[in-house]
Amino acid sequence: MDDVHIDFRKWGGARHWQFVMHRLGEDEHGLWLWSPQGADMQRGDEPIRQSKSVNVKLIPDSKWWTAIWAWQHPQNLYIDIITPPSWNGTTVTMIDIDLDVVRWTDGTTEVLDEDEFAVHQVKYDYPEHLIDTARATAARLAMAVEARHEPFGDVGDSWMARAVDRANHG
Repeated sequence: MDDVHIDFRKWGGARHWQFVMHRLGEDEHGLWLWSPQGADMQRGDEPIRQSKSVNVKLIPDSKWWTAIWAWQHPQNLYIDIITPPSWNGTTVTMIDIDLDVVRWTDGTTEVLDEDEFAVHQVKYDYPEHLIDTARATAARLAMAVEARHEPFGDVGDSWMARAVDRANHG
């Protein structure tokens, strides 16, 4: 298994989420990664915690978002609005731009953290292009998730089934 270090940062470079996932495969949507339940993850300088579920992450090439599916979790799809990913060897760095699109297990889709986004625009002096791109990306993704456009329909579920199989059978 090839390990990939996920290096989420906040605007200005502060550490955000840090964790390791394993390569699962690639398709026209991007690179798919997975981690088992109990995998270590850390937000900023907080204590390390363990994942509560098997997770699958999609890192599309040059997009302003990354998605994570969580097996049997109330938020079965969580999309972070980010700057396009930057690779350095097996580390992928993404700058989190606050806005998130979430799909709950009942199918409800919503955009989260608009209040944090508004505060950070002023606090960190987000450039206008960043603000506009983040808003447009979140709105477009919310519609795509609600309509279950791929990869937010069967494709994500298919990759999750592979990850669960690996978690159960090594």
